[in-house]
Formats: sequence, structure tokens, C-alpha cells
Amino acid sequence: MDNLKSTTSLTDHFLIAMPTISDGIFANSLTYICTHNEQGAMGIVINHPLDLSLNEIFNHLEISDITSPHNEHILAGGPVHMDRGFVLHRNTIANWDSTLKISPHMALTTSQDILTAIAHNEGPKDSLVALGYAGWGAGQLESELAENSWLTAPADSSIIFNTPVEQRAKAAAAILGVDLALISPQAGHC
Repeated sequence: MDNLKSTTSLTDHFLIAMPTISDGIFANSLTYICTHNEQGAMGIVINHPLDLSLNEIFNHLEISDITSPHNEHILAGGPVHMDRGFVLHRNTIANWDSTLKISPHMALTTSQDILTAIAHNEGPKDSLVALGYAGWGAGQLESELAENSWLTAPADSSIIFNTPVEQRAKAAAAILGVDLALISPQAGHC
């Protein structure tokens, strides 16, 4: 899309759902954008836990010799390919079979070898696992931004990995000096 050339890519940024998005997986969501270019955008919702633990995923994948319990919740990463796993993690020197380097500090891996490494405490120190992802076609995210459906903020890995899930959207909005509780779901008109 030509408009993207005049705007900054939102790769390695947060999308914070505005209150006007009131239903579905994007309600009250915080999405980390993994890639954004003229073909569209892809991200992982990082604040909607599923009633599913990492241990349950390991059992389903028949990963054995798990070295310690992994009770972390799996996240609902978005409405696309909810049957596929995505591991968002800090960049490491390890080479996984299928990894997208997002920034010098962040990566997204979709291959099972990283899950096996995490089960054996040999994976990235900081990671989160999601089922599904959020995707936008060419120009779709730009249109939603123009409709004020989202706030954008530079990503902060401490929010992704060190902030409790239920506080992540509020913490991301605070980067902008915004209190989400004070934003009305009604649009003002003159």
C-alpha cells in the first residue's frame, strides 16, 4: 500500500485496543506487532490467557523428560490459525527451525524444537506461547488506525515478559501517558 511508505512500520510496536472494540478476541487486547509492511501486518495478542497450560501442550505434543513444571498459561494469540502455536521470545543465539527475527531483541518461532527446549529448560529465558495470531491484509490495519480503533506505542519487552497478563494493556497505555479507564467508548462529534 502506498500510504505505508509515508508512515512508519509498526513492527515491534504495541496495538492497544480502544474501548470501541468491545467484543471478540480484540476487546481490551494488547497486540505485539511482529511484522508490518505493504502486504499487511501480523501480531500476537499478549494479554488473553486461555484455560490451557504449557504442561498440557507438552503432554499433547508427547514431549517427555520435562525437567520442571510449566504452569504458564497459553495465550489466545489471535483469530487466525488458532490450532497453531507461536512462541514469542527474546532473540537468542540458538537457531530454531522456524524463526522470524522481529528486532535485534525479539523473535517469533513456530517450530516444535523451541517447545522441546523450553520443556527441558534449554529454551529462551523469556518467552510466551500463543495459539493463533492476528492478521491484517494490505491497508486493513491502516484503515483501523484511521478509524481510531487502536492506540500504538513502542513495544517494551518488560511489559511482554515481566508484567502480569491482566496489567499489560494498562502498562502499554501508560507508555503514552494514557489511562484506559478514562477513555470513553463513545466517539465525540462536533
